[in-house]
This record gives sequence, structure tokens and C-alpha cells, in this order.
Amino acid sequence: MRDDGALLLFSGGQDSATCLAWALANFRYVETVGFAYGQRHEVEMRCREDVRMAVPAGLGSRAGTLGADHVVETSGLAQVADSALTEERAIEMADDGLPTTFVPGRNLVFLTYAAALGYRRGLRHVVGGMCETDYSGYPDCRDDTVKAMQVALNLGMAARFVLHTPLMWRDKAATWALAERLGGSDLVEAIRLRTHTCYRGERSTEHAWGYGCGTCPACELRAEGWRRYRAGEARDDV
Repeated sequence: MRDDGALLLFSGGQDSATCLAWALANFRYVETVGFAYGQRHEVEMRCREDVRMAVPAGLGSRAGTLGADHVVETSGLAQVADSALTEERAIEMADDGLPTTFVPGRNLVFLTYAAALGYRRGLRHVVGGMCETDYSGYPDCRDDTVKAMQVALNLGMAARFVLHTPLMWRDKAATWALAERLGGSDLVEAIRLRTHTCYRGERSTEHAWGYGCGTCPACELRAEGWRRYRAGEARDDV
């Protein structure tokens, strides 16, 4: 496996776009993989290619080589999940204390597929946008979960994968600041306008922080992060 290449879990949202910039700044070669799992906000899948082209342009000569993109059909998740991201239901807190947008096992499935693809493509490093600093309480976004998955994947595939989560200890304001550090205002603007985060798939209204409904948890996190970043409250010293 090549040690200078990486495979990025890439949805077309703010976090994965920032992680793409990070990966291109840290590896000579980067491929991307997206997952069509029956998500309500499938508009993110339509944004992916535009974002994939915009991020390297924002980095300029500092970017590594952007390789192939892969899309994996994982619609079986929608069949077994009881989630507001895969069916028309209210976005709220459930009785178990988790938001109804939680898709059970989603990141575990994504990391498994990504590792299998990385194994075939000869890519040792796998990058994901999981974060437990500014997040919705999803247990599969936690650092402990990702570390446990790295152990399981390496044991199960007799490999030496390294799972990278550059946003794990960054809040949304720091994520904007990281994008600025990596690619300046051009990259920030590309992420603001081209990425999609809104759980409801709303792209008809432009806000200061980008497109979205403005009221779902994903939009609220992104908007608050943008406000703090623009107010100079962000720290990117992780």
C-alpha cells in the first residue's frame, strides 16, 4: 500500500470539503468515496463533483493530485434504519436521547466499505469528517469509535490502515478557520457556496453561511460556526 496516498469519505458537505483540502495538503494523492444510502438530502450527492473540482482550485499549487471518485450504493441502510435522514419524519430528540437524524451504524458501514476500497486501491490512509466537538450526539462520530474501528479493520483485513479525523477536536468555527488556513478566502467562499449540509436538502435560499433551510440542526451548527468564525472567535490550533 502506498503511504503517500489517502482515500477520503466525501459527502459534498462543509466538513468533508474541508477534509478534502486537508488531505490534498497532506498527501500526494487523494481519492474520494461517497455513499448513496437513501438519504433525504440526496442533493449532497449532486454537489459532490462541483465541490471536488473547487477545492483543489482553492488550494492551487499546494494541492496534491486528486484521483478517482467512487460512489458506493448502500441503500440497505435506509431499509433497516429508523431515521429522519432516510424517511419523512420529524427532526427532534428521540426517547433514547439521540436525535432522530441518527442513522444507526452509518459511519461503521462507511468506514468498512472505505477500508475495503482502500485495500483494493492500495491506499493505506482513510480520512473522515467525524467530529465529537460540534456534533449532534451521534455515537459513531466519537474518537473512541473511530479508534476501535481502526483496530477492527486492521485485524479483519490483516492490514495497517490509519484512520484520520482532522475535525475530531474542532468545532464548526474552527473548521471554517482551517479552510481559511489551507486555502485562504477563495477556499472558504467555495465551501460556503458549493457545499451542502442541510438535512432537509434545501438549496433555494442563500444565507451568509451558505444554502439551507436555516432551521434544522445541521444548518444551525453551520450558521453558528460561521458567526463565530466571522467574529474572530475561531481557534485553529488543534
